[in-house]
Amino acid sequence: MTEQPDETRHIAVLVNPVSGRGVGADSAHVAIERLRARGADLRIYQGADAAETVALGKQAVDEHPDVLVVVGGDGTVLSVLPPLLRSGIPLAVIPGGTGNDLAREHGIPLHDAGAAADLVLDGARKRVDTGTVTAEDGAVRHFVTVVCAGLDSLTNERTNRMTWPGGPARYRIAVYTEWLRLKRFGYRLHPAGAPPLAQDGYMLAIGLTKSYGGGVPICPDADPTDGLLDVTLVHAVGRFRFLAFDSLIKSGRHVERPDVTTLRAPAIRLAAPTGLVAYADGEPVGSLPLTVEAHRESLTLCVP
Repeated sequence: MTEQPDETRHIAVLVNPVSGRGVGADSAHVAIERLRARGADLRIYQGADAAETVALGKQAVDEHPDVLVVVGGDGTVLSVLPPLLRSGIPLAVIPGGTGNDLAREHGIPLHDAGAAADLVLDGARKRVDTGTVTAEDGAVRHFVTVVCAGLDSLTNERTNRMTWPGGPARYRIAVYTEWLRLKRFGYRLHPAGAPPLAQDGYMLAIGLTKSYGGGVPICPDADPTDGLLDVTLVHAVGRFRFLAFDSLIKSGRHVERPDVTTLRAPAIRLAAPTGLVAYADGEPVGSLPLTVEAHRESLTLCVP
């Protein structure tokens, strides 16, 4: 559902200055200057680290702005989702991270912070899905793009440890490095409303949106407003056959292969060998087993 905004008054701007290894700070400067030039009433919240960013995000929501602007990547958005979802306050994103897949999905300008800031005042308000990941101990984490476990999550771990190069190139190098150490996992999936599935595979993605890793269309048919999770499981096919999947995944054609399983469900329980850690929106969310659930149109997003 998409609506035009009412008059916007108090705007909270949450800045993660370390997002994207400094890109967040540069994007924040451009966005703040644009909004001030247009007469917006801004309150700026800028933390020195991830923990302070989370605390300031909660504080910003508690002060009931008309819009919360997050300057950073998908991980920064993830850090403020719990209080934001409870509040119903619209979210505007100024991309400043490594992957920026939420912004990419919804057509938010990736390389023009001023144009992204204009959406706070001029953009439509669109209701989009969010998701939760629940661990065996009951701990709940939120996400807005893709959950992954396998080569995908091992690649995320390696990407987070790397300092060079920047942007999507770092993710691609991490993929090739993990390919050299390729592992197979015995996945066990229990989708709501469908029979369970056991399948050896290399990688598993559960998406609300199409892409992860800076535009890799791992779940190319995902609809971020349908209340369903799109599951993509790449079977264990052998190291060199799997290498051919690289170009297929980049084009989104991998889902046409018989050695790829896809399904849709509103919720799914995922299990695999002990020790495999899942990632969501580029951040670790816990060891398997986990339950992943979609929540339809639970977030209001400022979009073109």
